[in-house]
Amino acid sequence: MSRAFDRRRFLRLSAMAAAGAAVHPWMAVAQPGGSSSGGGWKGYGKALVVDALGSPGGTADTPLSAAELDAIRSSGVTAVNLTVGAIGSGASVFEETFGTIGHWERELDAHPDILLKVKTAADLEKARASGRLGLVYGFQDATPLGEDPDRLNLFSRFGVRVVQLTYNRRNLLGDGCLEPANAGLSRVGQAMVERMNELGLLVDLSHCGHRTTTDAIAASKKPVAITHTGCAALADLPRNKTDEELRQLAAKGGVAGIYFMPFLRTKGQPMAEDVIRHLEHAIKVCGEDHVGIGTDGLLSHIELTPEYMQRHREDIAYRRRAGISAPGEEEDVYTFIPDLNTPRRLETLAGLLLARGHSESRVEKVLGGNFGRLFQEVWRS
Repeated sequence: MSRAFDRRRFLRLSAMAAAGAAVHPWMAVAQPGGSSSGGGWKGYGKALVVDALGSPGGTADTPLSAAELDAIRSSGVTAVNLTVGAIGSGASVFEETFGTIGHWERELDAHPDILLKVKTAADLEKARASGRLGLVYGFQDATPLGEDPDRLNLFSRFGVRVVQLTYNRRNLLGDGCLEPANAGLSRVGQAMVERMNELGLLVDLSHCGHRTTTDAIAASKKPVAITHTGCAALADLPRNKTDEELRQLAAKGGVAGIYFMPFLRTKGQPMAEDVIRHLEHAIKVCGEDHVGIGTDGLLSHIELTPEYMQRHREDIAYRRRAGISAPGEEEDVYTFIPDLNTPRRLETLAGLLLARGHSESRVEKVLGGNFGRLFQEVWRS
């Protein structure tokens, strides 16, 4: 299996670890299955709640655990954009991708009362109405496609609905955000965007470089997404998007998802207040119809155990050796938000936004309504 998925593996193992004493004071802020001090939102149970990039847990060789299934049930999340595509330029990325798809197909078969595969807007509504978690298959790198647009037809038939054009590095479609040359969308990339539009697949520009991002927005005949990012105006790091990119995205009808990642700050551990700062800035730049959530994390509560911290250090070291570690990834900064560290983190976030004066209609859009609208519009081929 590709080492690109090690982050999800160590997060999962840490979430399953036996609870120990909190290593940092902020770890006591939120508890598993509950809300933090921000309270909740009475409309949460009926709302369409979308995590535009995340995972319920598990790995290609380990099924979902009982704790992860409990977290799915209690989370209240309607759907998650789940990465099934391999990342990187290895010779086996095509086969690895089908291996991961096979894993999730087995999980769907094993837990039909908890999980539902989402291929259409009707499936999204079915997941919401039934209280199941909808799985939207997505890629975070286009390398499994090679330079053949016909592979999009193939993966579409297996349920892939979201394709991110690049990861942090360059591929045949364009430059990732870590490439100093900042080259734009290639001819192959233009052909892929055109085919994605024809098939009704959502173009995702989260890890793309600036020129690739703006080129793809211009090239696409349909709205596009930046499923998981932050605002460069608040934290000037490569993984965050500039106001220019955000405005162009919104003008095309797209949606930007704010993540729960270290890149929300240039130094120190991000907290809920940082998520809110980035959400509010994105709303100011894009408008409330073009902002959502893409946590880039697990649904489960995370225990900050010594084992977790060791795995985190190992993952950072690997990513640096592989040349895919982005500025802002540090050994003492973790890939979750401590005071939103509960399966119902999005309910807690909704309560915090309401307490700051945001309307219920705006909160409903940010928690999933905007991505639901985008999915419905783009998936109609």
